[in-house]
Amino acid sequence: MLPDGRMQCDLCPRDCRLHEGQRGACFVRQRVGDGMMLTTYGRSSGFCIDPIEKKPLNHFYPGSSVLSFGTAGCNLACKFCQNWDISKSREMDTLADSASPGEIARAAAAGSSTSVAFTYNDPVIFAEYAMDVADACHERGIKTVAVTAGYIHDAPRREFYAKMDAANVDLKAFTDDFYVKLCGARLKPVLETLVYLKHETDCWFEITTLLIPGKNDSVEELTAECIWIMKELGPDVPLHFTAFHPDYKMTDLPRTPPATLTRAREIALAEGLHYVYTGNVHDERGGSTYCPACKSALVIRDWYRIDEYRITPDGKCPDCGTAIAGRFETFKRAFGPRRIPVAIHRAA
Repeated sequence: MLPDGRMQCDLCPRDCRLHEGQRGACFVRQRVGDGMMLTTYGRSSGFCIDPIEKKPLNHFYPGSSVLSFGTAGCNLACKFCQNWDISKSREMDTLADSASPGEIARAAAAGSSTSVAFTYNDPVIFAEYAMDVADACHERGIKTVAVTAGYIHDAPRREFYAKMDAANVDLKAFTDDFYVKLCGARLKPVLETLVYLKHETDCWFEITTLLIPGKNDSVEELTAECIWIMKELGPDVPLHFTAFHPDYKMTDLPRTPPATLTRAREIALAEGLHYVYTGNVHDERGGSTYCPACKSALVIRDWYRIDEYRITPDGKCPDCGTAIAGRFETFKRAFGPRRIPVAIHRAA
């Protein structure tokens, strides 16, 4: 409690200071008396079964299916948000589906999903709900995935990621100016999350940078990002460069040219990163996984479709025996580029 009677929310670096009844910038966390209430607990914007590659995660049980859901609101204010109808929503009517943690875990098991993903909007802001769902999933042997911007304070970060088996973290750019002007946030907390994940957890994670023409796609910025990843995280953290399409408040910019994605991938590989991908485009070469030692193609992909899979069940290159970073198991068949809406049936 602050001297002026306001209460500070300590979940993320926005540090919202709230009077009674006020909501934070995320819109879903509200001060009620002397506590903070998550107004979207148990409510979702919908459930779908997706390929894990859509998160995107290329080294976390490739070819498997994941039950995906989100809520409403967000603690960032990205002008280029591709899910703005959900993440920017202040309408609770957006939350069409209600489901308890146990019901979500049962639905994932019934759909033979390997994991459950907290996605569409940032799970940081519905952390309590996500962590309870994670507990219910783990009781059934189901993994959990956070698709997040990584904008969270240290103490809740530790509690949150202790429940996550994997994450894809959006590194939206590599300048603070971009974060301030286009996201209403700062770069430093995101970098701190990445360093924490690498050095203090067993959570598998991959990084995504959406390349926006003229905003974060210069050779200098991409080189600086890749040098930092190589130095602070090492060569084995997969990096995805994905294509922007005009949306939300940035409809005046063109789509990202495929050549920009290819150039970014070449920069990253030249800096020593082992696993670099292009996304949101058809690009077999940029979407495929190669052995960092012998350069053999191990997983041939085109967008979310897997055309060939050669990694051994214990995660090695079959040609030279090099260990491939990630989480792997016996590959049976790929789920494929389907998207299957799911209705959660309430327990009697």
